[in-house]
Amino acid sequence: MYTANGKSDKNYLLTQHAPLVRRLAFHLKARLPPSVEVDDLVQAGMIGLLDAINRYEETHGAQFETYAVQRIRGAMLDELRSTDWLPRSIRQNMRKIEVAMNALQQRLGHEPTETEIARELKLSLADYQELLSNGAGHQLMYYEDFHDADGNDHFLDQHSKGESGDPLKDLLESGFRGAVAEAIEALPEREKILMGLYYEEEMNLKEIGAVMGVSESRVCQLHSQAIARLRSTLRGQAWTGAV
Repeated sequence: MYTANGKSDKNYLLTQHAPLVRRLAFHLKARLPPSVEVDDLVQAGMIGLLDAINRYEETHGAQFETYAVQRIRGAMLDELRSTDWLPRSIRQNMRKIEVAMNALQQRLGHEPTETEIARELKLSLADYQELLSNGAGHQLMYYEDFHDADGNDHFLDQHSKGESGDPLKDLLESGFRGAVAEAIEALPEREKILMGLYYEEEMNLKEIGAVMGVSESRVCQLHSQAIARLRSTLRGQAWTGAV
C-alpha cells in the first residue's frame, strides 16, 4: 500500500478500488435509461478515482474509500450532465403517468394498480410497462420542477421558502424530507421494499431481482413506477410545509 518513501502506492489504490467503481456504476445505472452505457459510467468513474488518488492526503483523517466514493460519483454525474441522458419525450410520458395516478387515487381512494393505470392511459398493460422501462432514470426532482413553462412558481417552489439562495438546501431543511418519507411509507408494499433495498441497502438491479424473485427489467419498471407515485403524491398533496 505504501512506497519506499512511505506514501500511498497509487497503482495499488487504483487496482484495489477498481471494483468499487464498477459497483457504483451499476448502482447508478438503475436510475438511468437504457441509452446510458455502464462502460461510460465506469470510464468516468475511473477518472474520478484517479483524481481522488492524486488529491487524497492521509493527513485529512478520512478513509480513502469514503473520499474516493465522493469523487467517483461526482465524475459520473458530471459525465451525465454533459449529455442529454433523459429525453424530454420520456419525461412527458412519465408526467402523463403521474397525472393518471393522481386522478385514479382521487377517484378510487387507493393506490392504483398497474392494470388500472394502463386502463386510465388507454394502453395495454404491456405498453404501459414498456413506458416504465423507457422511463428508467426518472427522478424525484428536476431543475425544471422549480418553475413551469411560464416562469411561475412550480410545486417545489411552494416547498422552498427559505432565503439561503439554495432551494435544495431549503427543501432538505424544511418538512419536505418528512413528506417524502411519508410518501414512501404509503407506497405499495413491493415498491416500498424495492426502494429500501436500492436506497438503503444499496443493492443493484440484479441483486434486488434475486431478493424479490423477479427479473432485472421488472425491477426497473417497478422503480420507475415508484418514483412516479412519489411525484404524484407530493404534487397531489399541495404540500406547504406540513403534510
